[in-house]
Amino acid sequence: MELKALKGYVIALDAYNMIYQFLSAIRQPDGTPLKDSQGRVTSHLSGLFYRTVNLVEEGLKPIYVFDGKPPEMKKRELEERMARRREAAEKYQKAKEAGALEEARKYAQAASELTSDMVAESKRLLDAMGIPWVQAPADGEAQAALIAKKGDAWGAGSQDYDSLLFGSPRLVRNLAITGKRKLPNKDEYIEVKPEVIDLNTLLKALGVSREQLIVLGILVGTDFDPGGVRGYGPKTALSFVKTYKDPLKALEVIKPQLPDVDPVKIFNYFTNPPINDKYKIEFREPDVNAIKGILVKDHDFNEDRVEKAAERLKKAFKESLRGKQSRLDMWFGS
Repeated sequence: MELKALKGYVIALDAYNMIYQFLSAIRQPDGTPLKDSQGRVTSHLSGLFYRTVNLVEEGLKPIYVFDGKPPEMKKRELEERMARRREAAEKYQKAKEAGALEEARKYAQAASELTSDMVAESKRLLDAMGIPWVQAPADGEAQAALIAKKGDAWGAGSQDYDSLLFGSPRLVRNLAITGKRKLPNKDEYIEVKPEVIDLNTLLKALGVSREQLIVLGILVGTDFDPGGVRGYGPKTALSFVKTYKDPLKALEVIKPQLPDVDPVKIFNYFTNPPINDKYKIEFREPDVNAIKGILVKDHDFNEDRVEKAAERLKKAFKESLRGKQSRLDMWFGS
């Protein structure tokens, strides 16, 4: 769909997922990220600021949801991600030294790292912009799904499909970066637009329950069991969960094939994750001077460009963010 079709909707965004995309995409031709005069990376702030302004101008109401402490079950996946980033960083340096710019950029994107300082800066910038954010106790996607399930958002925004396993009524993808995107290792570009996956429509089309969908996810692989169960692709997994209609019985069957993790624990985490149910959501008028202080004074952004974008955000707030009213069909599940 076109971005303007989401006008008036509140979307709970997976903040880490969004920011990683900004860190990956907003770079120099050789893969070097944007930096200020002190050598600090600013790609995440640039993406967060300008993309959020664009979203709000289109009438969306974004809520950013930040990850908390990752569950122990995710340890293996996080270790593998770190190993992949280290390997990509080494390949990036070699490609850069060899003058292979396109290859260097590819490895640089894969080596993107989000630090605690970057997270703190991002929250500070959102506060200045008047955009609400919620701190999750653990998984940000689980928290975003809860916000959507409670009706405080129309859907969850992420590139990952786990939002559906956590029960978000809708998953909105491709909100971080839209437009033309170059295909990896090809001299071709594709048009990237937002897309929405409706959970109920999906379940009806597949002929399964959400609990069965969780088992299907475990079979093909989630963040908690990378790689899934050997021999199970999407079609085989779908056939399996339809054969074993009881999800818990299906999990007992596959348990011996997942010696490193307990599939029942993964299932229970998706159905009952740690969440923050005391969150508050308030859209406030942007503080232009505070925004300029962070971006211009602290990180050397162009003052004229920042001021113009901040004024656009302020105007958009007055037109669409003020108050709590959103599209009425949001409350009726349309």
